[in-house]
Amino acid sequence: MTTGSHACEDDPRNATVLISINGELSRRPDAKISVFDAGFLLGDGVWEAMRLHRERIAFLDGHLDRLFHGAEAIALDIGKTRAELRDLLHRTVSANEMTDGVHIRLIVSRGMKITPFQDPAASASAATIVIIPEWKTADPALAERGLRLVTTDVIRPPTNAQDPRLNSLSKHNCIAACIDAQRKGGEEGIMLDPHGFVATCNSTHFFIVRGGEVWTSTGEFCLDGITRRNVIDLCHAHDLPVFERNFTIEDVHSADEAFVTGTFAGITPANRVDDVPFARGPITRRLQGLYHALVERACSDD
Repeated sequence: MTTGSHACEDDPRNATVLISINGELSRRPDAKISVFDAGFLLGDGVWEAMRLHRERIAFLDGHLDRLFHGAEAIALDIGKTRAELRDLLHRTVSANEMTDGVHIRLIVSRGMKITPFQDPAASASAATIVIIPEWKTADPALAERGLRLVTTDVIRPPTNAQDPRLNSLSKHNCIAACIDAQRKGGEEGIMLDPHGFVATCNSTHFFIVRGGEVWTSTGEFCLDGITRRNVIDLCHAHDLPVFERNFTIEDVHSADEAFVTGTFAGITPANRVDDVPFARGPITRRLQGLYHALVERACSDD
């Protein structure tokens, strides 16, 4: 992938990486699930994306908290304890001799179906647990160059439709926003909530800076991002005024700075929002440095 928030260089080692499926390791070309798996048939499941840095999975407790919360919300029995999932993750990266610069996708589906039907009662097995690790490091130029963002016509749904706060396998809402953003010349799409306020981006979380204050959405219509929460906590810890609040795209266009957050690339500035150019400003730069230091502390031996 060469553009967008996951811009990176291809790594040939990923062609034969070992992937874990229910604890069994297979080379990438041989890693397969059934066409009757609920994840394939229905997008029925939850997932997490994590980073391996200095032999540690950064913020693993937060990721597991979110995974188990999402599974409980959709009445999915993962069938593993937190300790067992930790062991699966570490065994997978160890088998690949991975220590650093690794992106991990953990996927849990409702498992095999008796027949292609949505009712969970049609399930025929325990959950399917897949772990895909890849050598994948964000393009360092992205942290300075930034992303072109555009406002999409695809909005985030209300919580009583497909709850946008859950990391569900069904990503069509975000995929539709991604397609719309690309059609409009953007690398990432800003999505509004049902009330017309800024909610999030299609694959990252969105922040602006206005008059020295950092703003992000209320969180009612977006995933509780691990990096998003870390940035909010960093602001509190370093006397940067930060607000989770409703704001409009017009507020964005008149902001001083804009940036997005995500597990893969951390903090990435926006270089344009719709037709408005932005530069990487002093608060974005400061938060990038603080976040880098936080990851180093989280993955240290102390």
